[in-house]
Amino acid sequence: MPSRSPRLFDRPRTRPTAAEDPARRHWLQAAAAAAAALAWPGAARPQPAGDTPSAAEPPRLALLLGNRDYPGGEDLPPIHKNVRDLSSALQARGFTVSEGLDLSLEQARQAMATFAAQVRAAPPQATAFFYFTGHGAQVDAENLLVSARLNPKSRADVLARNSMAFTADVVGQLPRRPQGLTIAVIDACRTSLREVARGDGLNQVEAPPGALIAFATGAGRPAIAPADDTRNTFYTASLVKLLVQSSGEISFSDLFRLVKLDVQQTMLNHPVALLRQFAQFPFIAENTQVNRRLAPRGSASALAAAAALAAPVANPAGAATTADAAASVADGAAPRAAPADERADWARLQAAVWPADVVRAAGDYLARHPQSPLAGSAVVAREGAGEAAQILARSDVRLFRSAFLPPAAAGDSADGSAYAPSAPTPAPAPAAAAADIVKAGRGDKDAAARVARGWGRQSGRWNVGRYEGWLQYAAALGNGIASYELALHYRRADQPLLAAQFEDRARELGYTPPPSLDNSRK
Repeated sequence: MPSRSPRLFDRPRTRPTAAEDPARRHWLQAAAAAAAALAWPGAARPQPAGDTPSAAEPPRLALLLGNRDYPGGEDLPPIHKNVRDLSSALQARGFTVSEGLDLSLEQARQAMATFAAQVRAAPPQATAFFYFTGHGAQVDAENLLVSARLNPKSRADVLARNSMAFTADVVGQLPRRPQGLTIAVIDACRTSLREVARGDGLNQVEAPPGALIAFATGAGRPAIAPADDTRNTFYTASLVKLLVQSSGEISFSDLFRLVKLDVQQTMLNHPVALLRQFAQFPFIAENTQVNRRLAPRGSASALAAAAALAAPVANPAGAATTADAAASVADGAAPRAAPADERADWARLQAAVWPADVVRAAGDYLARHPQSPLAGSAVVAREGAGEAAQILARSDVRLFRSAFLPPAAAGDSADGSAYAPSAPTPAPAPAAAAADIVKAGRGDKDAAARVARGWGRQSGRWNVGRYEGWLQYAAALGNGIASYELALHYRRADQPLLAAQFEDRARELGYTPPPSLDNSRK
């Protein structure tokens, strides 16, 4: 790929100010609206204290399924403990929890149908939490949750007939509720390091609107489970710990990113070299439309009881992990009033869009307010934007600072090159697109892919430079689906070398295209 041109950063500024340019003013207003949901939480609504849930708090419903009972030496000892401990932590956060252990396919589908009916009957702002822990498999690009008493080494057709399909039986059963939050967590694991080394994990997915999907490790690789029923799996241990310890002011989105950091650091610092070698890097796919906070609806005593389940995993190096440093037990009481300077620093962080600016603002916030209840969110912003900034400095990602700014003036394209005379100026970004640009600047691979598609032909705003640049960025952030989409684009454009490059990258990232899609390109 050609190297980056510095002229995009050095051109004299001749565009009108926000007050003079209606398109720029519209975009800035949309970006401000997107950031408003992240404003200092205490200013918008106080968190409830005590044992009684607030009448204004949307319901929280959870279904936890765990399968330990597998034949052929494939039993998974930690599974029941995973479910018990996560159930306690979620109840302390105000969830009504249903559990199912060692269910057959018919029983699991019935439990899922009952849960989906409860979610449909709940208000559209409700939070739904689905969790599965047990063996997982992938057959013909579909992720399967292997039923109890079914050998996970069975033939592919046997697995497909007798397991829950994640897309159809889980995601497809839950209603799409952009005003609410749907969370689906899969901790699919193996006790054999040999099987982990071989790979054969879950396929990458994208989340529907209003949803967050988390896998215990990266796509294409299984997670590790200890052969000990007194210990959790690595992922669930971190999830339970941070549900208990984290400030109630952070969002569920930030919680799962703190869990990801905690799992990585715990395993990379593990005293067993083989576990360091196979450290898990959890997968997150997100398309949330609201900023739902973690704030508990249970009592401080309930959280204290749950805390006994989630004693932090010992760090052999003797140092706190990033997530540990950011987490604090600050539940059961109303939040403290934040000083004016802290509010101003938080507003400055939320207003930052370009990744390097986000890193600086987050670093300043953490240095000035290390004990803030939003320190965890600042850590997430800093880490995600830091990765994004490194990617944007590469020559193989053709995306520049101008891509994170308002649409350019008429006659000038969004990537700095002149439009053809007949090409229209792009329309101002709507609030949803502005929100995705903010998320992409913090390293959200799925938001970056959605921005790319906003420049695609289907939107009527076709700009090939922007489309390719955003997909390159999404792929570099780890979006295998975006990488494969870019491969198909280059194949249609008769650029076979680039097509092969991004197809290989998609598979490296753990994405297997469905057979119909894969065949269509041949």
